[in-house]
This record gives sequence, C-alpha cells and structure tokens, in this order.
Amino acid sequence: MNYIGSKFKLKDFIFENIKNNIDKDLKDCIFCDMFAGTSTVGRTFKDKVKQIISNDLEYYAYVLAKCYIGNNSNIDFNRLKNLIENTKLEKYRYFLYDNYWRKDRLYFTEENYRFIDEIREKIEYLKVNNLINEEEYFYLLTLLLENADKCANTASVYGSFLKEYKENSLKKIQLNNVNIKNVKGQNNLIFNENANELITKINGDILYLDPPYNNRQYGANYHLLNTIALYDNLVPKGKTGLRDYNKSDFCKKTEAYKALYNLIKNAKFNYIFMSYNDEGILSLGEIKNIFSEFGKYSFVVKEGYQRFKADNNRINKKNSTNEFLHILIK
Repeated sequence: MNYIGSKFKLKDFIFENIKNNIDKDLKDCIFCDMFAGTSTVGRTFKDKVKQIISNDLEYYAYVLAKCYIGNNSNIDFNRLKNLIENTKLEKYRYFLYDNYWRKDRLYFTEENYRFIDEIREKIEYLKVNNLINEEEYFYLLTLLLENADKCANTASVYGSFLKEYKENSLKKIQLNNVNIKNVKGQNNLIFNENANELITKINGDILYLDPPYNNRQYGANYHLLNTIALYDNLVPKGKTGLRDYNKSDFCKKTEAYKALYNLIKNAKFNYIFMSYNDEGILSLGEIKNIFSEFGKYSFVVKEGYQRFKADNNRINKKNSTNEFLHILIK
C-alpha cells in the first residue's frame, strides 16, 4: 500500500538498531507499535517477540492490524473467496457509487466503485449472519482495502483524486491474497485509540513510535479507506468527499512538543525508539531535550532516504531526507 511515512524500506534498519540497543532477548519482550499505520514494523517484529501491542487512531489502520497482528489462526483464502463470489444479495446499497462516482469524485472507476460496494456489503452480510468469524471478517476487510488501493486514481494519498484516470486505476480490482505471519500461542492486543490516552493503560518492554512528523492529517489523506472500512452513514463533504476525521496533536506545531513530552513521560517501557525525519515539526534539539529528561538518549540516522514520492515534484523540495531513530533507555 502506498503510504505517507511507510517504513517498508526502513524495516531492516529499524529492526537491527532496536535489537542492538536492548540487553534483553527479543523473545521475552512485549513490543508496542503505537502508531501502527500499515503495520509494517509490527509485522517485522511479530514472530520475534513474545507479544505485540498495536495501536492506531485511524480505523482502516486498526483493520489492518487486526488482520496482520491480531490474527494467529489459519485463514482459508480459497474458502473465503468462494464464499464471497457465491454470496448474492437481493439488493445492494451502492453507497460509494452513489456518493462518489456519481458526484464526479474519481477515486475509482465506475466498475471498481460498484465492485467495492458489492464486496463490502457481502462481507457485512457474512458477519451479521455468523458465516464468518471475527478473524475472517478483518481479513476480508484487509483484502478489500489492500487490493482496492492498488487501483486507486490518486497520487498515492486520498486527499484528492486525479482529473483523468491513470493507467493502473483502469484495471479491475482483484481480490488477491495477503500474507499473514501465524505465530502459535501469541496473544496480541490491538487498539484504536489516541496514543496519549492509551499509553497510561499499557506497559511492556519496547515502545516504538512513528508519529506524524508534519501537518498532514492521516484522517484527511486516507479518509476513503476509513469510509470503506467503516461503511457508515456519513455525508461526504466538499469536492473530495471528505469525512469528519481525527486530528492529531502531533501534526500541530503548537501541540507536538507537549504531546511527545507527555507520551514519553507516561510510557511504562524500558526501551523507547522513535522514527522521525529531519523535516519534521519537532527539531532534533527539541526531541533530545524531551528524551534526555527521562533517561539515556542517543540516535542513529539513515542518510539520503528517499522521500515520499507524492512530494517529489514540489518546488524547492529535495528528493531525499535523513531518517532518525531516536533511542531512550528509561
């Protein structure tokens, strides 16, 4: 999935530096991924730690975490795909088709909007009628989100759509399988909460933070994924069909310092690691001030990391950035 701040290309860098900066066997550790996003980092650590705590304020990210991190059962892809294909409803709501395609909100083609509507309604029907369990429900939602995103007519984010359909968006959505690590006996915890509220209720060994680093609000940039996942009765607003969304303090210059300070202060974890680049709202000095107050602070840096591609054509913007991993031993 194309994603702002995705740590897919950095996952080995993050893993090696976390492993090398703790004096405890990972297999004995509770690992918390507080801003999970697409669960890339959580997936990297899932089969290497005792337990994962995963959290994200956005519902679509919660769905992905329920599938990739929370699920440790055997999923029969072929059975579920056949179940979806053979389920026929008497009537479809076609919410997305009516509210987006017919309003010239060209995130998807007409065919793909109708396909998403039909699959989404079938998934809900199967759940309500107890034909699938909770793990299968979130797996099917993830299947739909991941595969629909491959055909989205956007410049990687859903803040707006392209005026003309790009080549990839003209393809019909296919429900291809997704890979899940099945770790027997692992009881992971998945949350959909504000990080600063959740941190007061949990504890563990390793806390990994990947907060928003600029003023982009994820709820706005991925609003359509939330709508597909929730499939609720919202009234889309404006040209882009925006929904009401959560606003993170980490995206606000006036609030980010306080939000990070309180998060670190309240964290009941011995090892804290935070990904943040050199173009973030918070400066290196501000982060050092916060971390140093609560223990031994250091950092490592990945230089020349390619920036998110949707930004590459912006005037006066460089093509790469430096990605810092801030380290606190509390």
